[in-house]
Parts: sequence; structure tokens; C-alpha cells
Amino acid sequence: MTAVQRPGIPTTPTTSHATEPLGSPVWSHNEWDPLEEIIVGRLDGATIPSSHPVVTCNIPTWAARLQGLAAGFAYPRVMVEKAQQELDQFIALLESLGVTVRRPEAVDHKQRFSTPDWSSRGFCNTCPRDSMLVIGDEIIETPMAWPCRYFETHSYREILKDYFRRGARWTAAPKPQLTDELFERDFRVPGDGEPMRYILTEFEPVFDAADFVRAGRDLFVTRSNVTNRTGIDWVRRHLGPGYRVHEIESRCRTPMHIDTTFVLLAPGKALVNPEYVDVDRLPEALRSWDILVAPEPDPIDDRLLRITSMCGRWLSMNVLMVDEKRVIAERHHTGMLRALEKWGFEPIPCDLLHYAPFGGSFHCATLDVRRRGTLESYCD
Repeated sequence: MTAVQRPGIPTTPTTSHATEPLGSPVWSHNEWDPLEEIIVGRLDGATIPSSHPVVTCNIPTWAARLQGLAAGFAYPRVMVEKAQQELDQFIALLESLGVTVRRPEAVDHKQRFSTPDWSSRGFCNTCPRDSMLVIGDEIIETPMAWPCRYFETHSYREILKDYFRRGARWTAAPKPQLTDELFERDFRVPGDGEPMRYILTEFEPVFDAADFVRAGRDLFVTRSNVTNRTGIDWVRRHLGPGYRVHEIESRCRTPMHIDTTFVLLAPGKALVNPEYVDVDRLPEALRSWDILVAPEPDPIDDRLLRITSMCGRWLSMNVLMVDEKRVIAERHHTGMLRALEKWGFEPIPCDLLHYAPFGGSFHCATLDVRRRGTLESYCD
């Protein structure tokens, strides 16, 4: 097993005007090395997203109609306040574990913006996991398919510029046009037993970073309604022969993001969604891994949460590894907490249930920028 050592990190603080970086502050190769620095999303200015077909294709028809009526308005205060309380507690937990937490700038997402082809309002910057992919010492801005998220990384620019000045590599994938040619006309969600269909064509590369998870030199990805094959090919070519990108087949009829489908927990241990994943069809690279089947999620009693969550009932899988043993998981999902403990992990219960209407839970709400470890191969 070969390993690439992490570059040295300055022991003295660097200013925003540093021109001679001594090492990269960005260094993360997998989902489980000891966590040192992380970006956590922000709820300020969150706006109900547009009713564009690529947004509404993943939610029920009645919810899409309701969203269309409310698009461009701020989320109700009661929803924001509950989520903010939980988010503050989550940040305090991370800091108590010795993790450095960075935050994006607050943005008024109600402001309208445009390209020569279309115009939109924004959404929110609650989920840095979607718009940025960390590979080693490089941060890649992703070409997201939702028009309302076109300029989302601008709220992270001060952080990105700081990392760049201190030695990180900073890349942006080709900015997509997002014209009608990218989206299938008259798309409808396939029913059970029907061939899988996606709303995206292969007109140009688009992908969300949250459709990828990392295991050193091996990445795993799901094709989805925000990530097309051309986007996967772009990542594969950009990373080059030193990495392998494997596709996880999802049986979800409305696929979007891998972290409620296939979750990497530790070297040789992966958590799978039994509703979405056929274990017998996993990539050959995982043949020596322990495949852990996620328990049935605990029911959500809060009706408002059930109808406003953008992420479905399997958000119980959306955990964040602090290291190979410790894992932050939702306090409500006691079945998942017990399963993690049975598998030899040390679950740290935390509340983030009310964050779901804004895009996710612990994994979605964060971007692990620095983990203490080396670049290794974990797959056959």
C-alpha cells in the first residue's frame, strides 16, 4: 500500500496577504481520517427554490405546485429558527471535539440574477457538500444543474481565496449553460419496474459533489438528476490515472446525492440503503469490504418536517465521521445509533432533524476540508 504524505502546515498564523504558502491548509482524501477543519453551511437568507423542472422532478407533484407558489420567498421563520438552534449546537459539538469550523458569508438569496439565457433567484448556502469537492489539497467548484444554485460558491469565496493564498489548489469545473438542451423534454419520474430515466441529457457536464464519496484513490458516484455521465467523465479525466471512479447503481426513482444511498464509514466498511442498493451489483472494487445494511429509519412524527424535507426518509444515513470510530448521527434515529454501536463505532448523538427542509443533515451540511492522513488505496 503506497501513501502520499501530507504537506507541512504552517505552525504560525498566516495573514490574508501571504504570498509564500508553506503548505496546503486543504488535505482530505477520504470520509474517515481524523477531522481537523470543516466548513459548515449557513441558514441566513435561505429562499424557497424556483420551480424549474430540474428542481421539482425530485418531489411529489402536489409539493411541486406548492413550491411553485412560494418560490422566491424566504423560508418561514419558525422553520429557520428551529433549524438554527440545532445547527448552533452541532457547531458547538464540532468545536468541542477540537475541529476548526469555517462559515460562508450570509447572502440574500432572494436577489434575482441572470445569464444571457435565463434568470433565477437563489436558494441557500446550507450545504457546502454540494458545490465543492475536496480531493487531497484541491477544492473543485462543481457545475451544478439547478439554476438557482449557479452562483452559490460566491458565498464561500473569502474562504476559498484564503485557502488558495495558503497553498491549496483551487479549480472550477466548466460553468454550464443550463439551457433547455440539458433537460429532457416531458420528463416524468419512472414507475417501479420501468427503465431508469433521468431529467439530464448529456449536453454538457454537470454534477453535484454530494454525488461522490471518497476512499483514497477510489471514488464512488451515483448518476442522478443533478449528475450526468458527462459530469462523471469530467471528474474521471480531471483526476487522471491516479484515481478510479466507480459508479454505484441506485434503484431510487428520484436519485439525488449519494449520501443517503451509499456511505463510507471506515476503511473496508460501507453503509448501504437496502431500498436503493442491490448489494450483489456493487462494484468489484468493494468485494473485500464489509457491507453494512442500514436499519429502517425511525418514523418522523412532525408532519411539517415530513412534507417539507427535500431528502426523503433515509436521511438517517447522513452521518459525519469524526475519525474511524467516532461518528456524529441524528439523535432521533435510535435504530441507526444502535446499529453503528453494534458495528464497532462510537456514535455521538446530535440534533439536526429540522435542517432537512434546507437540504440535508450532518454530511450534507458540511465540507471536510482537512483530515489528518495520507492518500492510500483501500480497494481491490
